[in-house]
Amino acid sequence: MTVGEHNDLLHYYYGKKLADREYKAIAMKDENQCAFLPEGYTLENYRQEYPSYGYSDLKSPAYDVFNSDGNNISMLKVTDIKIKDGVYNPCGLPHILQKDNTAQTSYITLCDEVINLEVTLIYTVFDEYDVIIRSAEFKNLSDKPIRIDRAYSSCLELYTEKRDVIYFPGSWARERYMERAEIRHGEKIDISNARGGSGHNMNPFAIVCNENANENYGEAIGFSLIYSGNHSTYIESDADLNLRIMQGINPQDFSYTLNPNENLETPQSVICYSLNGIGGVSRELNRLYRNNLCRSKWANKDRPILINNWEATYFDFTEDKLVSLAKTAKETGIELFVLDDGWFGSRNDDFQGLGDWFVNKSKLPSGIDGLSQKINDVGLKFGIWIEPEMVNPNSDLFRAHPDWVIHVPNRQPTLSRNQLILDLTRKEVRDYIVKSISNILSQGVSYVKWDMNRPMTDMPRPGYNYEYTLGYYDILDRLTKAFPHILFEGCASGGGRFDPGMLYYMPQTWTSDDSDAAERLRIQYGTSIVYPYSSMGAHVSAVPNHQIGRITSFEMRCDVALPGQFGFELDLNKCTDHELEIAKKKVREYRELQEVFHKGDCYRLKSPFETDLSAVEFVSEDKKTAVVCISSYKATAYSPDEFIKPQGLCENATYRIGENSYDGKYLMNYGIVFRNDRENKSEIIVMRAE
Repeated sequence: MTVGEHNDLLHYYYGKKLADREYKAIAMKDENQCAFLPEGYTLENYRQEYPSYGYSDLKSPAYDVFNSDGNNISMLKVTDIKIKDGVYNPCGLPHILQKDNTAQTSYITLCDEVINLEVTLIYTVFDEYDVIIRSAEFKNLSDKPIRIDRAYSSCLELYTEKRDVIYFPGSWARERYMERAEIRHGEKIDISNARGGSGHNMNPFAIVCNENANENYGEAIGFSLIYSGNHSTYIESDADLNLRIMQGINPQDFSYTLNPNENLETPQSVICYSLNGIGGVSRELNRLYRNNLCRSKWANKDRPILINNWEATYFDFTEDKLVSLAKTAKETGIELFVLDDGWFGSRNDDFQGLGDWFVNKSKLPSGIDGLSQKINDVGLKFGIWIEPEMVNPNSDLFRAHPDWVIHVPNRQPTLSRNQLILDLTRKEVRDYIVKSISNILSQGVSYVKWDMNRPMTDMPRPGYNYEYTLGYYDILDRLTKAFPHILFEGCASGGGRFDPGMLYYMPQTWTSDDSDAAERLRIQYGTSIVYPYSSMGAHVSAVPNHQIGRITSFEMRCDVALPGQFGFELDLNKCTDHELEIAKKKVREYRELQEVFHKGDCYRLKSPFETDLSAVEFVSEDKKTAVVCISSYKATAYSPDEFIKPQGLCENATYRIGENSYDGKYLMNYGIVFRNDRENKSEIIVMRAE
């Protein structure tokens, strides 16, 4: 970037790394050619780092203010530039951590001296990663309020070129389905969500790539937002295909009033560059999030294989039934038993009890501490399901504090899934949640599944969702610090809040309520493009599948779940002896391969969005071990053999597959033959360097 002669902060270049030299003279020469037109200086015709609207730029702005003079005109001019070692830690927001890496952060301060608004643009870079982490901080230096109506975290402007956008829409049980579209002349694309959390319907992640880019080749730029609320990745193309790409808080229904000397910080936007296609962006973000976002002590540790009782019992359980299931799980090699919904208050269905975080003694006469001890005596750790943000109208909590729910005065609040949302902007509500949940977590709990099962409605004021999200982060911060030994897993009706903000507090998320193996191939494939497999909860469930009724083989269900955080969600006591033997075998196989699944590089070899099978490869950092997971969910009588070509191997190394040996170059060019001769077929192929 460069500072123009009018003190505007102008964008000069983003792309492949250039040589270390002084570029100011070249940048200023280009500025003179591009920014000065016959009728005078106009910012609309030059790329900017953080554009405003209405002065000499009529495109969509990165920020918008309404000031005390009654207008939204603003001009930011550079006043200071500082570079400091280390990362930037925004207050109350999840963020990238430095850990053992080398990082520097640039702080570029701009000011509108007419309204006395100061904006600091923050850029963090690492020696080890091809990423720039961007955010912005607003501060009111005046003696009057300033209202911020838009505050994107990042803006990137790109030259004329044909490009595509890849994004990840979805719905409940169909999360992160990969879509690709051409960016056309004059088009405005808003990849956004305004449903309260980051959402099933659109993930806060997008890739902009050249039109010929694929999984392995071409220029690709990823934009990933570390935030769990309403978000937007906005792309605007002009008549010449110049792009303005902005990412941050969704401006829909956003407003934040800054009183004198108050500030506003935006969430971090991670921009990742690759010349190795979509896979290059994916592997870089996977590494960054694994190593420099998850702050939990479980971030890079082996985590327990679990069994969750939900699809085995739903609300209908007793202590004896749970202990019996735990005993069979122990024999299978499972290490953690998770008690799902139905253990608290008057909770016998989803119409009652939410908010009453005390044990239902009619179901669990031994209490949580007694049941956890019984599970421990079997030889398993004990975990529990909670949904702390919600309340049923039929609950003691709501009857005592009806004003604690999100509502608009004089209007009836909207019920969804028979529940209302607690107002996390209120300190007394947050304190209640922390106190009541802490009491439960102190009773022998080793794991928590934190759920959230409805969208946000009835927001009482503009900007409420941002305030709520900060309140939510405050609760997570307090509880995860108070119980650092507990493994927390996020959930929101499945994968409805699978975002980088959650991974800061919880190192894994339930990927989808749809546990059908064939559907999970697509869901996990799309998720893996930005999130590491170590963050994906993946379970083996019963057939016919409880979501869509499909019947798949027990082995395929295990193989599809194996690369994620492996677990089971079915009644093992109803499995056949043959199925239990497969389960035991897969538990052992998972333990042998877990490190390469969760710490290795991921290569997607065959897309289930383009073919009838999925092939995903994992390669250890030293390239000595690679695993290819292949699953076919559809075949015909004459389906041809598939040649699966691994990537990332050492060309000159010799790899053993079973009893046979092959050199790396042969495997990567000729491939592995997969006989696609029947439906619901899967293989786990392990390659070890000799």
